[in-house]
Order: sequence, then structure tokens, then C-alpha cells
Amino acid sequence: MRLRSWLFVPGDVVSKLEKALAIGADVVILDLEDSVTETRKPDARRLVNQFLMAHPAPRSSSIFVRINPLGTPHALADLAAIVSAGPDGIVLPKPDSAQDAIRLGHYLDAFEAAAGLPAGQIRILPIATETPRALFTLDSYRDVGGRLVGLTWGAEDLPAAVGASTNRNADGGYSDLCRMARTLCLAGAAAARLLPIETVYPDFRETAGLEAYAARGRRDGFVGMLAIHPRQVPVINAAFTPAPLELEHARQVVALFAANPTAGTVSLDGRMLDLPHLKQAQAILASADESLRPQHDA
Repeated sequence: MRLRSWLFVPGDVVSKLEKALAIGADVVILDLEDSVTETRKPDARRLVNQFLMAHPAPRSSSIFVRINPLGTPHALADLAAIVSAGPDGIVLPKPDSAQDAIRLGHYLDAFEAAAGLPAGQIRILPIATETPRALFTLDSYRDVGGRLVGLTWGAEDLPAAVGASTNRNADGGYSDLCRMARTLCLAGAAAARLLPIETVYPDFRETAGLEAYAARGRRDGFVGMLAIHPRQVPVINAAFTPAPLELEHARQVVALFAANPTAGTVSLDGRMLDLPHLKQAQAILASADESLRPQHDA
């Protein structure tokens, strides 16, 4: 299944839960963390469990659940409430390193076994840049097992954690701290052979800005993007779907190298192409077919 658009939906709002699977997002993230107040978290767990039970797999959209950080007393309660209902994955907020993803994997092993679910069925997407320490550990995700599906980043919690007054420059672009976090997330995902997922574009009313932001994300190497509002989903899906001409060119490049297996360079339409062009063509084809995307070895 494609993993272009990842839509956050508050876990405690019944009306939004009921509409979630009809929006067209590739992944719906039912949120138990930031969008749910402390007093509403037990209700949110119950509602998310009920929603998952009412919509068993296979679903029109994959369903991930963002739990609370592992350092809080809520995380295990979240997992106890939802794993037996069979979510497709867990979004892990505020990890300091891959060790937190490994720890979550151990918890999932136990909860899956208790629920009679296949081992390793539930995948993990860490929001890998939300703490200051996390910036120094992005390379550690190479050592995590096969539960990881990708890495994403955030532009809100990290600036707050270091005492920054804003995450933007005067021209509206990200601060140096956020730009570094984004780059390290992208490089960390590539090093671990995981899917890099771009962070949210907060102004959901500004379609032109979202289009430009998503296009820039795909240009830089991201294969999908988080969304905070349903109206963002079709824009994101379009931005991360290769155009027919782009796909055809990529097929030609791959076919040309396949027909010349000993060649380091080939010529197509008057241009010389080498192995980096082949990798780019393979990535374009992979973005149109999830089964072709590289995954971390189990």
C-alpha cells in the first residue's frame, strides 16, 4: 500500500473518527498524545479501541496510533488498550534514540503474544527529532529490527525544548535547528533503509504553500508527508505521486541499465546517465509501488 499521506485524527472526537477512513489518506493516525488532554486520555483509549474493532483489517487506509511518550505513565496504558484491536502501526513520539523504538518493540512483542496476534505485525514510525538528544542519535536506527517502517520529524517540540522562541525565521523559512533536524531525519532514514516522511504544514487553509512545501519535500527525497487536516490529503497524495511521463522515463532508465548490465554509463535522449540516475529511477518506480520500497532487514 502507498504511504504518501499520514493524517492525524484526535482519538477522543467521535465525529472525526467516523469520517477518518473516507478521506482518502493512505494512513490515518489516531492520536492519543498532543491532541488529547490529560483528563480525556482514558476516553480516547476506549474510543480508539472501539474504532479499531469496528474496522478490522484490511482497511481502506492503514491505521496507526500515536501513543504517549514511553517516559510517561500513559504509554503502557495506551498499548494495553489498543494492541488487541489490531492497529497497523504505532507512531512513537519523542524518542531519544533507536533504543526507545527497540523498547517499544519489546512491549509490542508481549502485547501481540497476549492478544494472539502474529509476532511483528504492528509496525513503528518514530517521530525521531523531537528531543535535543535525538539529534545526536539519528544514525542509531540502522540497528533496529523489522518493525520500523520509516522515520519522520517534528518542528514544534524540539525548538521548545531548547528554549527557542519560534521555529521560523523572519522570511517564514525554518530556523537552522529545524532545517538540521529535517536533514538528519532524511539522512538517518536513508542510512537505515527506511521511508522518510516529511513533517506537517501547519497552515491547512493555504493550499499553494502546501503544494510548494510538499513538492520540495519530494524533491529532497521524502516519500510521504504528515497532515493535520483532511483538506491537505489530496494535495499531499498528488505531490507524492509520480506523473505518467516521470514514470515512463524511469522505466526507460531501468530497462536501459538492465539491457547493459556491465555498463557504468548509458545514453538516453542525448544525455549520459550513470548509476546515481539508475538509483533515482528506481526510487521513482518504488514510490508508485510500496512493495518495491527498500525495507530494513528483519
